[in-house]
Amino acid sequence: MIERYEKTEISQLWNEDHKFKKYLDVEIALIKALEKRGLVEKDLSKMFSKAKIDPQRIKEIEKETRHDVIAFCTSITEQFESEKSRFFHFGVTSSDIIDTATNLQIKESLEVIIPKFEQLVKTLESRAHEYKDQLCIGRSHGIYAEPMSFGVKLLGHAAEFSRRLKDLKDFYYHEMTGQMSGAVGNYTILTPEIEEDILNELGLKVESVSTQVIPRDRHAKLISIFSLYACALERLCIEIRHLQHSDIAEVFEGFAKGQKGSSTMPHKKNPISSENLTGMARVMRSHMSMAMENCLLWHERDISHSSSERMYLPDALGIMYYSIERMNSTVRDLVVNTEHMESKVTKNFKHLSSFLLHELIKCSTRSREELYTIVQNATFEATSFEGLFDHILNSVEQETEIEHMSKLRSLDQKAIFAAHNDLVFERTIRAINN
Repeated sequence: MIERYEKTEISQLWNEDHKFKKYLDVEIALIKALEKRGLVEKDLSKMFSKAKIDPQRIKEIEKETRHDVIAFCTSITEQFESEKSRFFHFGVTSSDIIDTATNLQIKESLEVIIPKFEQLVKTLESRAHEYKDQLCIGRSHGIYAEPMSFGVKLLGHAAEFSRRLKDLKDFYYHEMTGQMSGAVGNYTILTPEIEEDILNELGLKVESVSTQVIPRDRHAKLISIFSLYACALERLCIEIRHLQHSDIAEVFEGFAKGQKGSSTMPHKKNPISSENLTGMARVMRSHMSMAMENCLLWHERDISHSSSERMYLPDALGIMYYSIERMNSTVRDLVVNTEHMESKVTKNFKHLSSFLLHELIKCSTRSREELYTIVQNATFEATSFEGLFDHILNSVEQETEIEHMSKLRSLDQKAIFAAHNDLVFERTIRAINN
């Protein structure tokens, strides 16, 4: 992750030093499992736990070996007597260590990300409650449609993010696996029972069938969750950016003291956070193709996946954390111009067309098509709320139609367009929290 967007909470889990610490954790878990079954001396795991990680020394050795895991193993074993260190990396292959350690890094990253994700959903939920009774104009095709609750609008975003949060938690609890199956997953040296002991020690599930590598559909599933999250992220960004248009001006990103919007135009307040996160969403979705292609390894394994994973996995997890944290503060600090928002409901009238059409259908005996034309012509020709009803009343003939439409002149828009807010909130909050 470049420094501008780096979050140390994630980057510290993916630096070289921490990666090799995870390698050592896996190797020590292996030694403990061998100790448990009396295959090696009892004190070996304690001895190796004192080993020092030296990334520079590993790089020196790798210049000769051209193999990073061998270089790592050599950097550890050279610190101890060969008689005792000969059991280090016993019975396993490089992928056993790399893949298991990588999943430990992913697991640690998710343990940092998930609480932040929960906070974002709660912030959206809180702001939705705040504006539950606030009418705004709903739009279809970018055109005024019907009034709706601004709180319900925010609630829809909270619901989408909560679905991705549940997906991510499900992945954390059910997809975090490890392996210790040796060359081509054949258990030639170690046994499945020893593997289970190792992974219990590390807090990972056993990969039921590994082919020397953990199947990459696991990673692809994680990245697919991130990609769908990125869609939710950008959808909210689009909404904020649209509503901040100068000619809409219903919602604004918070603007800090001393903040500047333009190098040449002092009046500017730009939706920079939503624009930044839009770009982040695009980067996140770009990882999907790599994750998919990495599923397609030759036979039992190759390392065509390795180079791209070294780059995209830390970036994907880093962007996930960064974007969640930034979107949370963006939503928290949103400024809502309720007066301007509501004026678009009270000063307009054509959005009543659907409601009036259906009221006519209920009180008339004429066909839907004929009534539709009456309301459509009225909305096209009227220039005021009163004019709308005048046009309709001049076009209807039946006594029931005239009587019913006359009564609607004093309608309460909030009672019409926010009638079911409580039910929508109740069922959505229940779904989010279950």
